[in-house]
Amino acid sequence: MLPPKFDYSAPRTSDEVLSLLQQHGREAKVLAGGQSLIPLMKLRFASPSLVVDINHVDGLAGIDDSNGELRIGTLTRHEQLAESSLLEQRYPLIATTAPWIADPISRSLGTIGGSLAHADPAGDWGSVMLALGASVVARTTSGERTIAVRDFFRGPFRSTLEPAELLTEVRIPAAGATSGGTYLKLERKVGDFATVGVAVQLELGGETVRRAGIGLTAVGPKNIEATAAEEALAGAQPTPEVFDEAAQLAADAADPFDDVRGSAAYKRAVVRAYVRRGLDRSLELARAGRT
Repeated sequence: MLPPKFDYSAPRTSDEVLSLLQQHGREAKVLAGGQSLIPLMKLRFASPSLVVDINHVDGLAGIDDSNGELRIGTLTRHEQLAESSLLEQRYPLIATTAPWIADPISRSLGTIGGSLAHADPAGDWGSVMLALGASVVARTTSGERTIAVRDFFRGPFRSTLEPAELLTEVRIPAAGATSGGTYLKLERKVGDFATVGVAVQLELGGETVRRAGIGLTAVGPKNIEATAAEEALAGAQPTPEVFDEAAQLAADAADPFDDVRGSAAYKRAVVRAYVRRGLDRSLELARAGRT
């Protein structure tokens, strides 16, 4: 199926982009990597009257680790994240996630900002950013605001991003010297959407867990932060018994449904197993001081 007719604009500056979004509101859609928008337009699930291509705007891509936080530009491609030595050394959760994104073609085109703005509950980056305690920056012609990722997702393909706003970057608290994380994903075939995905991040403080982050993919109407599991880990010693309890709490937080990928009970069991496995791996990395 072909999309309806639409106008196309390829502005060269962020101000031009924001001006177009302000003028056209819900009738305009931003084109970044196009891996979500173009299929939706072909199926006529999205019918914008104007497509605003931001790929020619300078300053919207890049990875910067300074001033106490990691900043990733909205146009940064999944492949760039997969190939970053900085992320491999200091942010293993991001580094292990990037190769799981779709297929090589999609990774070379798709962007982190576009993925988050799409707000697909089966999207991997949403869970990762929940586990990392990340925020996103949204700009308009009148200014910008910072939105915690835990407040960003509202439901399937719905976020708090307004029509006139452009998601410009992701901000992540700097990784501590004793932190580590990993992403585990069950898929039916290479490049498929997740049956279940689990993002785990641990930061140690002496002999206890200073902070834990757990995000769940494809087991609810949006990416889920397993807050009860995180709270059970915070301040506790990282023992097998504590990890078992946290894994069960994460499974309890999941809200999956039966479909062709598996039953709800099966998906909860996978969440429990993957969180338990992810905690062991994250602890190993944190103790090794890799990040």
